[in-house]
Amino acid sequence: MPGTFIDVEIDPGVAGDAELGRKLEEVCPVDIFKASERGVQIDEHNLDECVLCRLCLLAMEQEGAPDGAVRVIKLYEEDPAEAVLR
Repeated sequence: MPGTFIDVEIDPGVAGDAELGRKLEEVCPVDIFKASERGVQIDEHNLDECVLCRLCLLAMEQEGAPDGAVRVIKLYEEDPAEAVLR
């Protein structure tokens, strides 16, 4: 379930990767990502705390994850081209 203002999507391949999950949990300043031995999940209660810092996107890029591995979606943005944080 998305937040009121922000939604975050994780590619299934990344969601099941424990190492990438730990990296996402480590870099997120507002605790959106929760890592486990089985991968990573999104803490839906914290979605609207997202400050659009892009640290999760940069971390996935540095780790060599595919483009779109993590998508931060601004639900308040009317223009679909501007809705996904890049």
